[in-house]
Amino acid sequence: MDIRHLLKRGALLTAANWQAVVIQFVAGTTFQVLLAVPIIGAAILVAVLLGADLADLLQGSLREIFTTISSTLLSEPVAFVAFITAFAVVLLGGSVLMFVVKGGTVDVLSAASADAGAIEQHPITLDLLRHASAFSLPRFTTGCSRLYRPYVLLGLALMAVYAVSAGAYLAFVVYGYRAAEGRILILGWTFIAAISAALLVAWITVVNLVYLLLQISMAVESVGLAAGIRATGRFVRAEFRELARLFLVVVAVVAAATLASALAWSGVGLIAFVPLIGLAVLPLQLAALVVRGVVFEFLGLTALCAYLTLYQKHAAARAEAPARVVVSPLQHSA
Repeated sequence: MDIRHLLKRGALLTAANWQAVVIQFVAGTTFQVLLAVPIIGAAILVAVLLGADLADLLQGSLREIFTTISSTLLSEPVAFVAFITAFAVVLLGGSVLMFVVKGGTVDVLSAASADAGAIEQHPITLDLLRHASAFSLPRFTTGCSRLYRPYVLLGLALMAVYAVSAGAYLAFVVYGYRAAEGRILILGWTFIAAISAALLVAWITVVNLVYLLLQISMAVESVGLAAGIRATGRFVRAEFRELARLFLVVVAVVAAATLASALAWSGVGLIAFVPLIGLAVLPLQLAALVVRGVVFEFLGLTALCAYLTLYQKHAAARAEAPARVVVSPLQHSA
């Protein structure tokens, strides 16, 4: 199956099971809101106790706000530890929620892909989408409960990899800047730091791909983390070329969608500065955020279904392969 048909099949399966897209979007939005609670609370605390400007503290993304508040609270160790503890608790709880929801989503899409047939070969109709739909609340909740433990364990391992990667990058940058002396060395080190940041992004992208493939193998094979790693290794070795091509196409599509989203959002942001009209554009901004979130969830699940189709084809080929017969030397006729 070529890449075009893989992506078409993935998009059809995702559209047919649109409820999974909505659930993923709601779960992701809930996670971000939960993360914002301790951050906003800490910002108010810093503004009241330390006299900082609340508007300045709440500028930028959640990551930038977290960094600003953390650096401000370093002078108050007790408050800093309390903030980090609260944020870590919310991060862990929200992450577990995301892992559980993803289990139900993967289970639903796996069943849909197994029963849909070659839908990518047919014209797109409503009957075709109904045939490819496998979503139901009992199936979704069953998938959540079935994959709860392995997905939580896998997710915690992913968070550990993220933490180690970020720590290694920060240590590399900080110690490198301290070791660099002179303007020329600092400029050269700045260039090296930029390259290392790009390498970190590439590394995290590959880690996310491996994480997704592990989720698929654990769901399809109904195995734990250790067996899922072995199954994923066999899958990558057998389908490496198609996997690599699909991965590059998915990365290109996501990059193009991100660029288009940034351009559209910048246009909406410019309108917000126009007097009076800026107030009316607020609902438009909220609607744009919702559409952006749903579109990116759709793209993510489309990629998941494409990888899932490849894995199910690989699993079917392994199941249908003739068993190798090992003949003992004692069975040969003289």
